[in-house]
Amino acid sequence: MVTLKLILRNRLAAFGGIVLLAVCCVALLAPLLPLADPDITDPVNRLKRPFSDGALLGTDHLGRDLLSRLIWGTRLSLAVGIAAALIAAFIGSAIGIVAGFYGGRIDDLTMRGIDMLMAFPYILLALAIVAVLGPGLLNALYAVAVVNIPFFARNIRGVTVSIAHREFVDAARLSGMGRLRIIWSEILPNVLPVIVIAMSTTIGWMILETAGLSFLGLGSQPPQADLGSMLGEGRKLLINAPHASIVPGVMIFVIVMSVNLLGDGVRDALDPRLRAGALSRPAAATRVERPSPPAAGKTDALLQVVDLQTEFQVGPRTYKAVGGVDFEVAPGECLGLIGESGSGKSVTALSLLGLVASPPGVIAGGAVRLDGEDTLSMNGEALRRVRGGRVAYVFQDPLATLHPLYRVGDQMVEAIRSHRPLSRQEAWNHSVALLEKVRIPNAAARAKAYPHELSGGMRQRVGIALALVNDPDLVIADEPTTALDVTVQAQVLALLDELRRERNMALIFITHDFGVVAQLCDRVAVMYAGRIVETGPTEEVLAAPRHPYTRRLIACVPELGGGRRALSAIPGLPPPVDALPAGCAFAPRCDKAQNACRQGEVVLQSCGMRAVRCLFPEGATP
Repeated sequence: MVTLKLILRNRLAAFGGIVLLAVCCVALLAPLLPLADPDITDPVNRLKRPFSDGALLGTDHLGRDLLSRLIWGTRLSLAVGIAAALIAAFIGSAIGIVAGFYGGRIDDLTMRGIDMLMAFPYILLALAIVAVLGPGLLNALYAVAVVNIPFFARNIRGVTVSIAHREFVDAARLSGMGRLRIIWSEILPNVLPVIVIAMSTTIGWMILETAGLSFLGLGSQPPQADLGSMLGEGRKLLINAPHASIVPGVMIFVIVMSVNLLGDGVRDALDPRLRAGALSRPAAATRVERPSPPAAGKTDALLQVVDLQTEFQVGPRTYKAVGGVDFEVAPGECLGLIGESGSGKSVTALSLLGLVASPPGVIAGGAVRLDGEDTLSMNGEALRRVRGGRVAYVFQDPLATLHPLYRVGDQMVEAIRSHRPLSRQEAWNHSVALLEKVRIPNAAARAKAYPHELSGGMRQRVGIALALVNDPDLVIADEPTTALDVTVQAQVLALLDELRRERNMALIFITHDFGVVAQLCDRVAVMYAGRIVETGPTEEVLAAPRHPYTRRLIACVPELGGGRRALSAIPGLPPPVDALPAGCAFAPRCDKAQNACRQGEVVLQSCGMRAVRCLFPEGATP
């Protein structure tokens, strides 16, 4: 039911499904409809025009009713196309699963045979099969199924190979399960969605291939009609009676187009990466649906974020990932955003430049002002100039963000020339100089390396250099040291701090580690459930946290050389952002919560350079 709803949200897929359903219903009801016999000839009424008396779509060169032949021919073409798809999917998938699971000699022999079949052009192979078996619709079905077996075999074999050595398959082997049972219970359920997707996207081609064989006289034989044979008969009358070929041609177009549209929708609905996006591809910038931007206040800050609200609208649910965030970053300052996973740190950072995937992401309120200019109001070209130009991003996993097929130097050159009119050689020299700046040894040679040829620390340094290629005013670093060991982490943090002070650039550093915050950040903003609960100078917040959540977070940080102490943990889990509790979101986990904490809005109260969102902050007199 969920899959059907997702398909229906995709307008093109829904349209294709409705059209295909209507065509199938008419074809299935052919024996019950008041239609003329499709095979009875009537030379007296030959070549009647469409909308003639007794012939809604006209007649062919033998006087046969085109509407009747169209409906019966559609019934036959659909049956043959679907049957061919089922046969090809069953045999091809079985071959692919066996070859991918068993591997070794079985895989080599099987796939070399498949390669031999794929070496022939599929239409010539189909013609050869029909020539051996003889003309006829059933033989055409066999031919179309055979030529499509390699497509399923290769696709399913590739998926099976990636699954066959996964941990859950090894666990099944260790439990004593036999090979056939593992294939049936572990492999097949994981490849079945791929089989369904492949079938849904190839049925249209099989209908076309069957129609092509019938068009050449190798499929259905007179007087039996399918769409291909009708098109072949009508081509001789294209000048005198074009409707004889246009009618079946339009029906072939409608069927194949609707099958392809529906197939794309089925593919997307079965892909978990696209389900959350309601089967839509993300736009170039996050959709902004705010009543009006808040008024701009006077500030010397480079970046000013005012009441930023970002939501994810998935079906009837609305996930308030960012529920009204305010902060400022001055030139040369480092602001640390810290909090548990799911607290809204990364979504906040992505929202600054409209990088949240939309759909399902929507910026529902607030403003993001860069030197007084609201980035949420910028058009596409203005936003493109800011991205990678004035504001750059260092991502958590450089192996996933660097293009695997391009050398790192070429990627840096592309980023430079997208914003500045430099020659390729000038951009290359600048890239090498930046790689040297981030302390990559033998930078000229490393610039010609692919990302997989570099270590994790090297790739992270490349990511930093890539962010600095256009001398940005602001760099956003989203947990860039999480996947690194402690020695490399310290080097990267020291490098970022040095570059920030040298270039006087602002830095927003996203992390969940207070140790990193203490080393790098001038100010810290603690986030919980999409909101900032405490902010202030780093030293003051670490020395005397005022929000209970901040205190509990600091207590979770292990101390080296300080003797034994009890390991601390915060009980419970953060609340779901689609059902936030009334009052303070941290109240269910707070050891100081009172009834007032669970009622009404708790505002962020400022006191000097610090602010806290708590009715009973730490250190306050009761």
